[in-house]
Amino acid sequence: MQNEYSDSDIQVLEGLEAVRKRPGMYIGSTSEKGLHHLVWEIVDNAVDEALAGYCDDIEVVIHQDNSVSVKDDGRGMPVGTNTKTGLSTIETIFTVLHAGGKFGGGGYKVSGGLHGVGASVVNALSSWLEVRVYREGEVHYQRFENGGHPVSPMHVTDKCAQDRTGTTVTFKADPTIFKETTEYDYDTLANRLRELAFLNKGLRIILIDERGDGKTETFCYNGGIIEYVAMLNKNKEPLHDDIIYVEGEEQGISIEVAMQYNNSYNSSIYSFTNNINTYEGGTHEDGVKASLTKIINNYARKNKMLKDNDDSLTGDDCREGLAMIISCKHPDPQFEGQTKTKLGNSEVRKIASDIFSEGFDRFLMENPSVAKLIVEKCMTASRARIAAKKAREMTRRKGDLDVTNFFGKLADCKSKDASVSEIFLVEGDSAGGSAIKGRDSMTQAILPLRGKILNVEKARLDRALSNEEIRTIITAFGTGIGEDFNLDKLRYNKIIIMTDADVDGSHIRVLLLTLFYRFFKPIVEAGHVYAAQPPLFVIKHGKTIKYVLNQEELNEYISTLSPTTKYEIARMKGLGEMDAEELNETTMDINKRVLRQITVDDAIAADEIFTKLMGEEVEPRREFIAENAQFAENLDY
Repeated sequence: MQNEYSDSDIQVLEGLEAVRKRPGMYIGSTSEKGLHHLVWEIVDNAVDEALAGYCDDIEVVIHQDNSVSVKDDGRGMPVGTNTKTGLSTIETIFTVLHAGGKFGGGGYKVSGGLHGVGASVVNALSSWLEVRVYREGEVHYQRFENGGHPVSPMHVTDKCAQDRTGTTVTFKADPTIFKETTEYDYDTLANRLRELAFLNKGLRIILIDERGDGKTETFCYNGGIIEYVAMLNKNKEPLHDDIIYVEGEEQGISIEVAMQYNNSYNSSIYSFTNNINTYEGGTHEDGVKASLTKIINNYARKNKMLKDNDDSLTGDDCREGLAMIISCKHPDPQFEGQTKTKLGNSEVRKIASDIFSEGFDRFLMENPSVAKLIVEKCMTASRARIAAKKAREMTRRKGDLDVTNFFGKLADCKSKDASVSEIFLVEGDSAGGSAIKGRDSMTQAILPLRGKILNVEKARLDRALSNEEIRTIITAFGTGIGEDFNLDKLRYNKIIIMTDADVDGSHIRVLLLTLFYRFFKPIVEAGHVYAAQPPLFVIKHGKTIKYVLNQEELNEYISTLSPTTKYEIARMKGLGEMDAEELNETTMDINKRVLRQITVDDAIAADEIFTKLMGEEVEPRREFIAENAQFAENLDY
């Protein structure tokens, strides 16, 4: 066997070849998420023109062939020759990595696309891309094909109105790169474009879908993030009518905060820097959160709502039921990598704290009735937190003293290696019994659940901890909960919800997902939660037995059979009616089963859907059922 390593083994990737070779380094993945990232890169360039004050309208069009156009009425890209490359500036922007107007040259004061790779990466990962620039009464055009190769130099193709300016980029994602799919999801695009419109007050963004029956939506919010908070609270009962709004600027860094408390027990706090969702937070979010806690405590003590010997309210107390948007605009933000999920600039913490403190303190002083409602809610949350702490301690003590009883419920696996272990949360004792007999006892644990657990969307942690089923789940997972939560102590790599494919089973699954999302969110974010997919039908012909998940798969399989083949179709029984062999064959065998991983790609949308389905307000739930009834028409329960 040869094991040579010579000079000729060292490769130098030229131009955009590196992007095509390792696309994940630039867009995260080549899945559906990476596909949509292409659109974000071009849209972000258009939004940067709006941030600079030169763009009022952006239009995004999904064409019938799933190519996408992004059109803006900004200044239009420069169309001269770039002195560094000798190419036209357009060709430089679209073929040279780290080329752009966002490195301090004066083109942009604030920008979301800071690395100068967006346009060129999109070009590299497209079958073809076209650029049209409207400037000085002329239309400048260039086309690229096969991963960013120019078909011809930039040239003028037409005349346009002298005052018309802007850029239109149209591209078709390369199916040899995006092998999973090249079809764009309308809702994914709409949600992000709506978010951008909220974050840039007055900017109008139009989304047009030319596929199928066609669809058009326009997003424009003159109230900016104030309207964003109103949307977050639309399915909740606000604690006070006014949405609190604070803005200010220091050292060229601007901070905007909008907030409103509601009657829920969960916070919805989302931060952004230069329109980028910093979902891991950062210094801007830290500064605002710290000030929120400090100002509320100061107000409560000054107004004798907290006595001298009372413990101070914690950050969690002050954030219960809070919907808040934090938006930072920074000329030189420092993010953690190209994914830009956390702001690291240390100076922003104090600037955000100072600006928010002054504005929020003034609001409380000028609105004593609202201030009283806020402090009372925080104090109620504090009392519940203390009760929850006692309940957690009782849970731990009970777990220590009653291990035998607990493990009577949990049929644990023999392996202590969390990376290969998995736990099935099974609906009912009968299904649990079959699952225990049909499992691989080395790596598969079974926890039968008796009935439906508590809906935690309507309950604080202290009440949730009084529910026996929830306490059992906490003990089984090993992570603790609330302040004690530690993801590193998770005892299983996969948490698999296994319920019947009927209405009751779906309800139990949603209740469990609500529990995980509200109290074990890091488990969901880390990809540990799955839903088992038991088959709906079994087809028998000759000695062949085929299980299928749904009606569509049933029809597809039958179509592959010979017209002379005699077959039988049977509706599968519920999990509790299956014997151990059937359950293993259809749902548990790792070589045959189908699992659906539960992810939280869009926390804001997830929060909204849990509130809608499981919250106090009935009307949003009724509307959701009416809107989605069509999907249940063909279900046979």
